[in-house]
Amino acid sequence: MDIVNTPQHTSGELVLRPGDPGYEDELAGFQTGFARRPDVVFAAASADDVVAGVRYAARRGLPVAVQATGHGLPGPSTGGVLITTRRMDGLSVDPAARTARLQAGVRWGQVVAAAAPHGLAPLNGSAPSVGAVGYVLGGGLGILARRFGYAADHVRALDVVTADGLLRHVTRESEPGLYWALLGGGGGLGVVTGLETGLVPVATLYGGSVSFDGRRVGAMSALRAWEEWTRTVPDGLTSSFAAVPYPDLPVLPEALRGRYVVSVRVAYTGADGDRAVAPLRRIGPALADSLREMPYAESHTIHSDPDVPHAYYGDSAVLRELDPAGAGALLARTGPDAGGAPCVVQINHLGGALAAPAPNSVPHREGRFLVRVLTSGDRGAARERLDAALAPLAPVTIGRCVSFAFGTGDRTDGLHDAETRKRLAVIRSQYDPANLFRGSL
Repeated sequence: MDIVNTPQHTSGELVLRPGDPGYEDELAGFQTGFARRPDVVFAAASADDVVAGVRYAARRGLPVAVQATGHGLPGPSTGGVLITTRRMDGLSVDPAARTARLQAGVRWGQVVAAAAPHGLAPLNGSAPSVGAVGYVLGGGLGILARRFGYAADHVRALDVVTADGLLRHVTRESEPGLYWALLGGGGGLGVVTGLETGLVPVATLYGGSVSFDGRRVGAMSALRAWEEWTRTVPDGLTSSFAAVPYPDLPVLPEALRGRYVVSVRVAYTGADGDRAVAPLRRIGPALADSLREMPYAESHTIHSDPDVPHAYYGDSAVLRELDPAGAGALLARTGPDAGGAPCVVQINHLGGALAAPAPNSVPHREGRFLVRVLTSGDRGAARERLDAALAPLAPVTIGRCVSFAFGTGDRTDGLHDAETRKRLAVIRSQYDPANLFRGSL
């Protein structure tokens, strides 16, 4: 057991309570749909500050939650202690070792920018503003996932403050159980203050998206064409299918207003990009086509995820296969004629390196596709829409995605298989017997 000794007192953390100046600002994050009202906020700028927050909570028997960027909030919360880590933004890259060391508040865009000059890339996701540490703890399904696996598979070490108030340096060798549980368990075993992760030698890639009018080409026809294409692609090619019913609003680009847009996003490390994506370009007349060779530093343009904070709810299903009847029902229940608040559907092609075993708790590696559905509006109504959308896929569903349960945090069914849940519970009883940590935010 490798424990880093820390002082009994802090380096000057900022402690906020309801009514204090700055309290509301400290709670603000990317997700705006949930009310979070902790009794105490520890705005940490160092690992010492995190230790202070955990020890404060433990002495008083208060639950602890964590927030970096606020992208992946599982739901609303009241009371207890919230430790915010966005000020912890230390980052260093070792190009010779192909590693990066990053603190808990670092965002993926920072890591991409720091690694790119060395011809290296992290296993980041599609949005540069997402917090890297929280993403990794949920597994981390990145844009090059079929080529290199989950981001969690590349972590060398983690620094974590556990419920006993100790800062531990955790590796596969020093504390294999805790290492296994932290990577893929989805949080709730401590506050990770930083980690060391491997980088991959990728300076450029072939990527972008090609989009179509879903009414003109037929959304289900486009989905079938994409699914058939995925059966032929190499492991170095990662892709996803998206279906978005855009409202007719003046704030949107004219080309998108009122359209049902279906698109395929691609990230490929091979040298024959144009040849590989040729079947996609035959789906129909394209609304837009951004597929091209690009520096890895431009990889965020593949998905062009929104970077403005907003309210959203989401759930997911990991599938054994993409059943045509279930997929058709999914599109019908989320498309422009479904009524209610719009739903955004994304279907990720899994397999490749994602199916390889690894010494962590990332679940459902046998899945072939991941369906993710986002919606907005009232939480109760959103939950009903999500359940209805995913219900037709139940016969081929093997689980849910740990890092894609926005506003459904009270539902843990399907996030891990039974054996993994059992092992996680044993490790939690060892490191957090009083259930101090109620999940990471």
